[in-house]
Amino acid sequence: MSNIADLRKEYQQAALDVSSVKPNPIDQFETWFDQALSSDILEPNAMVLSTSDANGQSTQRTVLLKAFDHKGFVFYTNYKSRKAKQITENTRVSLLFPWYPLERQVIIQGTAEKVSKAESLKYFMSRPSGSRLGAWVSHQSQIITSRSILEMKLEEMKRKFKDGHIPLPDFWGGFRVVPHTVEFWQGRPNRLHDRIEYLKKGPHWSSHRLSP
Repeated sequence: MSNIADLRKEYQQAALDVSSVKPNPIDQFETWFDQALSSDILEPNAMVLSTSDANGQSTQRTVLLKAFDHKGFVFYTNYKSRKAKQITENTRVSLLFPWYPLERQVIIQGTAEKVSKAESLKYFMSRPSGSRLGAWVSHQSQIITSRSILEMKLEEMKRKFKDGHIPLPDFWGGFRVVPHTVEFWQGRPNRLHDRIEYLKKGPHWSSHRLSP
């Protein structure tokens, strides 16, 4: 087994400075996201969502970004899942985009709120039929005894919706993370990384450099 302490890589692909970033972090995120898309990174819209319950116990998992604009960052889930229950108890969450091949991270802190049912419906109907059936099958985060239960439930849902119309479950939909802090992290040599943080004050954003 190799010595984990000896694992290291020098980051030297790019640099980042306050003078070079855009005034609004959403516009800067769009620039970096487009570059992640064009770089053939696996799942560039994958983000680590961190939530915590009323007792302060935190949980992380990877979810997929499905939309973003100046209002926030949207993902979809079962509203009875662990993540949704924790968001109900504590709306403060964080997101992390780990774009390792680009030696970059984006860290977002904000509050999560449900999107409208119309927005959830529009996205749900754009999903492949298998994904729509899957939303009906899984009682997310609940204990099950075997995978065969899921497969049996899937066959049941196929029979139930055999006419091809698969409606939006009332327990499924989107959350929007409304950001108040966004950090852009660019790896640099000697672990002296570039970190540019945006803070929202009222309707306006300010930015500054953080020490690595």
